[in-house]
Amino acid sequence: MPNLDTVYRPGEVEARWSKTWLDRGLFRADANSRAPGSYCIVIPPPNITGSLHVGHALNNTLQDILIRWHRMRGDATLWQPGTDHAGIATQNVVERQLLAEGTSRARLGRKAFVERVWAWRKESGGRIIEQLKRLGASCDWSRERFTLDEGLSAAVREVFVRLHHEGLIYRAERLINWCWRCGTALSDIEVEHEETAGTMYYIRYPLADNDTQSLTVATTRPETMLGDTAVAVHPNDPRFNRWIGSAIRLPLTTRAIPVVGDAILVDREFGTGAVKITPGHDFNDEKAGHRHGLPTISLFNAEGAIDASALLNEAKAVHDLTRLAGSSIKNARTMVVQRLEQDGFLIKTEAHRHAIGKCYRCKTVVEPFSSPQWFVKVNDPENSLAAPAIDAVKNGDIRLIPEGWVNNYLGWMNNIQDWCVSRQIWWGHRIPVWYCKGCDPAVTRIGQGEQATFYIGRDAVPINPPLDHPQSDAHNCPRCKSTELIQDADVLDTWFSSALWPFSTLGWPKETPELRRFYPTSTLVTSFDILFFWVARMIMMGLHFTKQVPFKDVYIHALVRDAEGQKMSKSKGNVIDPLSIMDQYGTDALRFTLAAMASPGRDVKLSEQRIEGYRNFANKLWNAARFVLMNLEGRPMDMAPEHCSLADRWITVRLNQHINTVAEDLKTYRFDEAANHIYQFVWHEFCDWYIELAKSRLLPETPTHQATATRATMVSTLETTLRLLHPFMPFITEEIWQKVPHVGDTIVLAPYPQPAAISIEDQALTGIMDEIITVITATRTIRSELDVSQVQKLRAGVKTSALTADRILRHGEADIVRLARLSAFQAGPDLAKPANAFSIATSIGEVFIDLEGVDLEKERSRLRKNLREVQVELLRIDAKLKNPQFAAKAPADVVADHERRRSDLIDQNRILFEQLAQLGGSDLP
Repeated sequence: MPNLDTVYRPGEVEARWSKTWLDRGLFRADANSRAPGSYCIVIPPPNITGSLHVGHALNNTLQDILIRWHRMRGDATLWQPGTDHAGIATQNVVERQLLAEGTSRARLGRKAFVERVWAWRKESGGRIIEQLKRLGASCDWSRERFTLDEGLSAAVREVFVRLHHEGLIYRAERLINWCWRCGTALSDIEVEHEETAGTMYYIRYPLADNDTQSLTVATTRPETMLGDTAVAVHPNDPRFNRWIGSAIRLPLTTRAIPVVGDAILVDREFGTGAVKITPGHDFNDEKAGHRHGLPTISLFNAEGAIDASALLNEAKAVHDLTRLAGSSIKNARTMVVQRLEQDGFLIKTEAHRHAIGKCYRCKTVVEPFSSPQWFVKVNDPENSLAAPAIDAVKNGDIRLIPEGWVNNYLGWMNNIQDWCVSRQIWWGHRIPVWYCKGCDPAVTRIGQGEQATFYIGRDAVPINPPLDHPQSDAHNCPRCKSTELIQDADVLDTWFSSALWPFSTLGWPKETPELRRFYPTSTLVTSFDILFFWVARMIMMGLHFTKQVPFKDVYIHALVRDAEGQKMSKSKGNVIDPLSIMDQYGTDALRFTLAAMASPGRDVKLSEQRIEGYRNFANKLWNAARFVLMNLEGRPMDMAPEHCSLADRWITVRLNQHINTVAEDLKTYRFDEAANHIYQFVWHEFCDWYIELAKSRLLPETPTHQATATRATMVSTLETTLRLLHPFMPFITEEIWQKVPHVGDTIVLAPYPQPAAISIEDQALTGIMDEIITVITATRTIRSELDVSQVQKLRAGVKTSALTADRILRHGEADIVRLARLSAFQAGPDLAKPANAFSIATSIGEVFIDLEGVDLEKERSRLRKNLREVQVELLRIDAKLKNPQFAAKAPADVVADHERRRSDLIDQNRILFEQLAQLGGSDLP
């Protein structure tokens, strides 16, 4: 029997097995498998710009646990991998490279720029895939997909064309979120809202025909006032409702604008009760503008600068404000405020905190901007995308786990707005729409030669490919038959293609074997921050195009934070790099840590100390396996029940109980409970107890049949435990499993443990073993608390019922004496505790140790010293907590830590008093 190295070297083992598994294609899915069950997970596709971080490590560890578990259970299993083209993020990466080279995408031109991005993707875009392989992710890597590859692009085209023909995709000009830096539209959920310190400006708007009367408007955006087209008051507000229908003069302009009554827009308790309406620069104002038939004035251009034509022709700003043209928003604000103050329109300013939207990628402040865009209609009365997605979660066709996310999901879906899917960038799926420059006056050629571009006007009429040939380009204009067609310059939102991920990766719109076998997929593992970005959209698209849910369960995990619960960031210096952790502690240790801490609905507070602890767990398993193997070589094994010891039968029962428990934990996505049950069994029951108990049965004087049964039990338990643990710690389990007797050639495909039937007699015997463990633990605790040397052998006993005493003495007396390092042991209901004995209460009775031969005065002195130290510290903590300044100024977590410390000290104080009392030393003043 081959043995294990003295020391476990994870790096060497992981590299070897990772290569072996991949070379042998052990993770490949078989759509034609005869297995009765199927199980499929689609990976949340990481961005090609990404590098493995702890969030990826958690997400993919949990997916891998599920996949390996189902693979071992015999299901036809597919973990579908792939990456996302990440339009804005990837374009930003390559643009930064070009900037460093002294050029830009505009100088390259669209075709050359896209070729440059593809080259970058080929060279660097697969980095995260190699890192996932190192994590042990057992995806079917032969099926890796990319959201811009040929098959997925065909699915995107098909979906766009169908939705357009159904009237669910349309082009319209309206306010959208605009990032000036990225130069593109963003959807609402791509905007991060951040509270910040700002200023509230109070501006006087005089009555048009009576300058002595005015309304005061409060705003945080004075630079947009030049685009005001009305002022609103509440129709039931007696202060101002008499003004409704009047005209007021817009400061700094030659325009008069109406006062309107609007109960939706105006909150009488906020600001002054009068609100400026600027339909071109605020989403709520845009809706109010539609309600009142107001015009829209857009002051800014796509670069975030003041538009000269808007100032002169639409805003009608006074002459000297035309110098605002070309100014940034920030500078425009300064200039407008100065002019308002000079002309007596600015009444006052005050500090005001408010939320501002920022681009989720570059953190630039996002501006509402009016422009022609493509939208997906999600709440069409006759063909709603949202309604079926709401019903699927309501009726349980899709489960969100934990259930607390259901209300979040339904709340968002019930208020969902049309989805802006066009992006003004070059990297992505080009919108499959063309315009005819031969017959459509809204398509205008600008410039001459190679640098000429085409302007697609607001009124341009789109031409779609025919529905029956959605993959073909449009070749002829249906109006004039011209072939001079210009494709829409925009690309689709990255989330449009990833919304199709569960079925497009399986070959849709073709009817493939993989689609038939693995769709709907089984489980989606994702983080809560993309519940609306991605999960909701996959549900809508999946139901609309396949008439089935895209997955049955959605397990939503929380964030990984640092040990103090803070979000990790480079600026804080608290980022934990999983690649460095794997180098230092091993991949299995990181995986097990993440699984053990993945409590539903609770953030993972990750620390290197926890990872180091599970590295020690791997070493504990390794050393236990070495002991087992050393006692197997050349010896027979026969686990005949009649020859098994109490310990043999007990460990078999406990293993079967854990097999049942872990299976239930995994079925309910309690990864933390499953990991902790396995840890408890391996470290405490198998290593600390069973192996220690087994050592006495492996001595030369032990009858052969008993030693043989113990060896057989020991190796069988180890082999089964390795299969139980494999989904969590794949590398070390494969390495050890190959060395122990087993059936099959890899643990990856070995059957997951199934619980064996446990006899009533064996179940009863486990209770006896628990009683023996209780006695040994109690005696060890007494030794530890009194600091009595392990070398010094003492007498001990347990005062318990006659039946329990008889069982303990008959089955465990020798083990108690050996493992508790005793000279003698007694048990019975009538035992008299010796005068010098120290005892503790247990579930089976009072356990005591006779301290004859122990220097009791020395023990009393030590306990008194410890008691004094505890009391001094308790007084110090008490004084601090009673100090009002500490309670008022200290952070809440510091105060809570002090309160926990006080509670611990009170417990220590009580225990030390009780110990002194038992030793006759309670005379401490």
